[in-house]
Amino acid sequence: MRRWGRQGFDDVTIAQSRLMMGIDPEGTRVSVLADRAQVAKQTATALVDKLERAGYVERVPDPTDGRARLVRLTTRAEAAIPHARAEEDRIEAEWEAHLGPRRMRQLRDALTALRDITDPYQ
Repeated sequence: MRRWGRQGFDDVTIAQSRLMMGIDPEGTRVSVLADRAQVAKQTATALVDKLERAGYVERVPDPTDGRARLVRLTTRAEAAIPHARAEEDRIEAEWEAHLGPRRMRQLRDALTALRDITDPYQ
């Protein structure tokens, strides 16, 4: 997160970034984001409030339900995605340099298999 912060995105916490990963392109309800991030709805609401104040998300009307609102990424959040992906690549390269290609493949395979029991929203 430190390198990502140097790109001008230093105001996002790990919890906030985890919540943002669950936002669909067309937007997502806070209750769905809470489920995806495995946090209470009140926690998700507080995280969305902070992300909205920082300019990463916006709340828009849900076209399927006039009473509901969707959380959608803003252009600022979309601008952060390439920097986050670059940081992921840097970390993976560091791990592979330490583990070697074969063990890195094994780690990736093991982590992918664990998603079956840890991530119902894959």
